[in-house]
Amino acid sequence: MQIGSLALGALLSGESQSEAAANEQGHPAKQPHFPSKAKHVIHIFAGGGPSHLDTFDWKPGMRKDSGKSVAGLGGVLWPTPFEFQQSGKSGLAISEIFPHLQQEADELCIVRSLHSEVPAHGPGAQFMHTGSAVLTRPSLGSWLLYGLGTENENLPGFVCLGGEVSWRQAAFLPSACQGTRTNFKSGVPLDRIIPNLRSEFSTLEEQRRQLDYMRKINEQHMLSVQRDEQLEARIESFELAFRMQAAATEAFDISKEPESVRAAYGKTRLSDKLLCARRLVERGVRFVQVDASGWDNHFSLESAIRVNARDVDQPAAALIADLRSRGLLEQTLVLWGGEFGRPPNTSGRIDEKSGRDHWSKVYCCWLAGGGVRAGTAFGESDEIGAEPGRDPVHLHDLHATLLHLMGFDHTRLTYRYNGRDFRLTDNFGKVMHGMLG
Repeated sequence: MQIGSLALGALLSGESQSEAAANEQGHPAKQPHFPSKAKHVIHIFAGGGPSHLDTFDWKPGMRKDSGKSVAGLGGVLWPTPFEFQQSGKSGLAISEIFPHLQQEADELCIVRSLHSEVPAHGPGAQFMHTGSAVLTRPSLGSWLLYGLGTENENLPGFVCLGGEVSWRQAAFLPSACQGTRTNFKSGVPLDRIIPNLRSEFSTLEEQRRQLDYMRKINEQHMLSVQRDEQLEARIESFELAFRMQAAATEAFDISKEPESVRAAYGKTRLSDKLLCARRLVERGVRFVQVDASGWDNHFSLESAIRVNARDVDQPAAALIADLRSRGLLEQTLVLWGGEFGRPPNTSGRIDEKSGRDHWSKVYCCWLAGGGVRAGTAFGESDEIGAEPGRDPVHLHDLHATLLHLMGFDHTRLTYRYNGRDFRLTDNFGKVMHGMLG
């Protein structure tokens, strides 16, 4: 049956298969290690490596040294061509290319000292999503689904609006924790957004009879032979897929939103995705991953990054405001950032074709909602944005802090596999308490 093929990636509620089989009355959410405000995550992944110096890390002192050589860097020092504005009551400095996010400055926690050791796109993106640049490891969304379960048994707990397979992989965690791939974009019929959601061969009534008969035969098999956790999980996966045929199409139908709401999100390539992300968390989806890639600005950065910023600025600001108006911002953690940043130099001369190369020694991200300390900048880079200065935040530290905001001690959220207890942060990471509200 086609609808069953998707459900092993959206199975049940993030419980282990044995736990799920024992729970015949539904699949409620699990409990975190300690009380937390955040219950959901929307991860806006700005793949390509956004330049921190041109977005959220203002270095006005660089202008006096524009065009000079810097030891250890090729080319010449290139100060940002953009003006920054100290925004909101908090006075956070935000680039002019984000006029809408400037209006939401008092909701943001900007991390300006993030760093890692991986300045390559593929491994860097994998590191951001899984905590490992090379090895196959579960993604952040999979870990959270494993730890918390989902709040809606009719929808996947982890939904991906674009992105690569490695960004949503469950790896050795139960298949329940795999992110569900979607084809959400303008013009795609609602019943085609999730592959194989609708059967082309059977009506809903026929599918219901088939599922009931399959369950009966499979249960008889297990009674006569032995308990089979994989078979139990498969039975439940078919049931989830059947239920999703109605629930999923409704959740993805943004045409049901008032025109005023749709207008607030604007008309960029990310507007519908971020509005859909709000609808999903509103319906209990635990983790929504939004692919917002395109930030690989090696050339003509000044013009290209304006386009990138325009895509995310209005819809991201609208998402924050929309969540706040619905009372969902405190329980929804919004994260924006890429796999690395960009250096303070340009390899050639400074002109309209100038760009920046890869740089993972320091970069930035921002968070909103979910218990973060709003209206703050955490950490600093050095005077030219080349190295961490105050309060460096390794990517493992960011992951540990994200888990903490969701109610987990990152050292205790583990899964035993191949004779070893694994975790998202491997053997590293510490919680950045200055980021907590």
